[in-house]
Amino acid sequence: MIVGRYQVALQPRQTRSASSAALAALLAIALALVLASALFASSEAGVLAGYRVVFSYAFFNPHGAAATAHRAVYLLLCTYAFLLPLRAGLWNIGLPGQVYAGALAAFAVPLALGMSREAAGGWPPGVVIALMALAAAASGAAVGSLAGALRARLQVNEILVTMMLNSILFWLVSFMIKEGGPLMGATAEGESFTLPAALRAPLVAGLPVTAALGAAGALLIDPVLARTALGYRIRAFGENPQAARYGGISPLALSLLVFAVGGASAGLAGYHTFAAIPGLYKIPGNYGFYGDLSFYGLITALIARGSALAAVPIAVLLAGLSLGARFAQGMLRLPFGVDYALLGLLMMTFVASHILDRFRVVWRRVPAGVLRPAAGTRRG
Repeated sequence: MIVGRYQVALQPRQTRSASSAALAALLAIALALVLASALFASSEAGVLAGYRVVFSYAFFNPHGAAATAHRAVYLLLCTYAFLLPLRAGLWNIGLPGQVYAGALAAFAVPLALGMSREAAGGWPPGVVIALMALAAAASGAAVGSLAGALRARLQVNEILVTMMLNSILFWLVSFMIKEGGPLMGATAEGESFTLPAALRAPLVAGLPVTAALGAAGALLIDPVLARTALGYRIRAFGENPQAARYGGISPLALSLLVFAVGGASAGLAGYHTFAAIPGLYKIPGNYGFYGDLSFYGLITALIARGSALAAVPIAVLLAGLSLGARFAQGMLRLPFGVDYALLGLLMMTFVASHILDRFRVVWRRVPAGVLRPAAGTRRG
């Protein structure tokens, strides 16, 4: 691009370091907060008071901090569901559908055992809780595997398949919890039955056991992908599928594996949100909100550049800002959608930081002879 007497171009950086990537991320956060100041300028409290409300509720208020932790675990589990297929060059856009599948399977377990109203069906509650989590993971894995099998066997675009599955599962949840559905609550308010107290996931330091799964994924996924033979096969397939086939890597087995493991993680996210977080313990009528929220796992994985460990602070930040901004919206009487606008600005600055981290801006002075039009061109 020519700007005056200079040519501006982007050149790929030969080397990139983790420290420069971290610095770029911090600058992106700072820039997003500066740009988002306009959202709080309309309030009587002012910009600084607005941000004080956002951060104090999200990270220092006991109730807000707990909600941030719960949402961060949900985002992390959804992040892993997208991240693993991504490292194999595949796109799992079916996070909402796999979350719904996990939630339905989890609530189907007590219903099938006759324990949907009270935990007195003859089964130990601990066993039922474990079965609910396993059913959620298996259901999410089954939905994910369908997309993986169609992609590997018939070359069906996995993005289209997973998006269609999202729609199918969305309406399946509606059928199951509303208008006489098998999982409908006793009050018929368009939501599922509420889990009996004995079937609610045990809490450790205020967090359900699913938080341990989120932490384990952050610690294990990166080393597995970087140092094991399985991780090498996944990365090789993602970087060059043709060469990977010649090297003996089965596209079907690998696609099934990454989609099944990813789907299992999303299914557990469904269990975590609807069956393990205090204060919910049911599939509410606005379940679609949680499905849409799962897409932030996709964004988290992209911002973290495919690293499960780097996804942790990003998931915590997105979870805290979304909850804090929603709280500030009500407290300071701000316009609707402040939380989404703040997250949108944050994502835009992260994308810009990625570009500047991968490329450097080069300015070159253009020789005067190049800018001067040719004599024949001037005469027409």
